[in-house]
Amino acid sequence: MHETLQITPVTSAILRSNLERSIEVHQRLVAACLPALSVAGEALVSAYCDGHKALFFGNGGSAADAQHLAAEFVGRYLRERGPLPALALNANSSAVTAISNDYGYDQVFARQIEALAGRGDVAVGISTSGNSANVIEGVLRARRMGLFTIALTGASGGRLRDLVDVLIAAPSDDTPRIQECHILLGHALCDAVEQAIANKHAGVNSAPLSDTGALQSVSR
Repeated sequence: MHETLQITPVTSAILRSNLERSIEVHQRLVAACLPALSVAGEALVSAYCDGHKALFFGNGGSAADAQHLAAEFVGRYLRERGPLPALALNANSSAVTAISNDYGYDQVFARQIEALAGRGDVAVGISTSGNSANVIEGVLRARRMGLFTIALTGASGGRLRDLVDVLIAAPSDDTPRIQECHILLGHALCDAVEQAIANKHAGVNSAPLSDTGALQSVSR
């Protein structure tokens, strides 16, 4: 450690508090999210096995999560396998700014879904509040087009709670804690989907990810 660098008790206390709060929320994550997460995983596996794709979208930190998760599917997560088609709708800055300029920022995801998605695809909207207007519009357009819809939100679910097929609500109202949960939940989905796809290609029968094995709505 540099001789002049001193760690103050205040700094240590802030860091410890952040770590402890994050751990506490993560300890509640399995009970809060596993049922919905399992159905979401089954929906993604079913879509990929039928030749469909996933579309992720969000704003700010949620946009970064959307790009991160789409990249895991297109590239790989942990296993060598063929690429799985996935798009992050916030990543095309020309499309986002053109649509925003011509139709309003609320339409930046809905317009792209109309252009790029098809029945049987999976739309994954990410919003810590559950109230992001453009994510809501994207989900509504996806539902009208016959996509399976998933939302990653905070504890309340916001307006998205009543609009999606599956709501995965991180058990916190604190934005940083929600975002930390979202990337863990996303990684868990990547792992589950990747293993299921690998098993199917190997001719191995795998048990359903959800207790029921049914693609049923668990958003309410």
